[in-house]
Amino acid sequence: MVRQTPPPRRPRRVLHKEPVIGSLASRDRSALAKYQDFFIGRRGLLPLLRHELTIALAANMPGAPGFLLRSRLYRGIFRRLGRGVQFGRGIALRHPLSISIGDRTAIDDDCLLDARGGGDEGIIIGDDCLIARGSIVQCKTGSIAIGDGCSIGSHCILSSAGGIRLGNHVLVAGRCYIGGGRYRTDLCGTPIMHQELYSQGPVVIGDDVWLGAGVIVLDGVRIGGGSVIGAGAVVRKDVPENTILIPQTEMTTRPRGLPSDAADDRRLTAHAAPPAPCEEPA
Repeated sequence: MVRQTPPPRRPRRVLHKEPVIGSLASRDRSALAKYQDFFIGRRGLLPLLRHELTIALAANMPGAPGFLLRSRLYRGIFRRLGRGVQFGRGIALRHPLSISIGDRTAIDDDCLLDARGGGDEGIIIGDDCLIARGSIVQCKTGSIAIGDGCSIGSHCILSSAGGIRLGNHVLVAGRCYIGGGRYRTDLCGTPIMHQELYSQGPVVIGDDVWLGAGVIVLDGVRIGGGSVIGAGAVVRKDVPENTILIPQTEMTTRPRGLPSDAADDRRLTAHAAPPAPCEEPA
């Protein structure tokens, strides 16, 4: 019998995460400086006025006037906006000067784009992408890059601790979670949230990948191009190219209305159906 050698473990990358509450409560800066550092990413009167006036005038305006105002005014507060970019209502922005968005991309209502922890790269979204309603694209301690032609379904979370890279034409169905980091848990006398935060590396998803509804992709995972991940899967290990990953679960069925000792338990294996495609927001 040939013993297979397990793949080498990726080295942990220790992360520095600034406590949000501690940062906001500190007395080393004025309230205005804290606000600018947290939301705008740049100090100074001109960036503050431009950001505040833009958000006040356009962020929540309904209908066609709102779309028009946002497409015009938001150019002054982002690092780069391509042609034909559309923004819905109620989008929360943090450090928009570190966010680049390509041509003909749409960001739907109530999304969060947060590049605060993304460093110099921040958030890069390619051409012809859709970020559907209520989704979160957040750089905690790593950057995020989304390729061309990607569709991110509603209420998804992209939370970058060690980096997130999506290739071109990636389909992500609703309520998926991609990224995250890990805390040490071995110091029993110390609250977990105060222990060391680390990452196993970036999440890298190749071109033409389809993630079904509710898929979770953990940090350090690489999914090869052309792969399909069935609904509800938790992906902890790398997935080769052109692979279909189908999560399995066993369910027990029994007719109602019969005594429990008379019912004949029947077990079946439920194979997850191919994931539903991302739906366009209503």
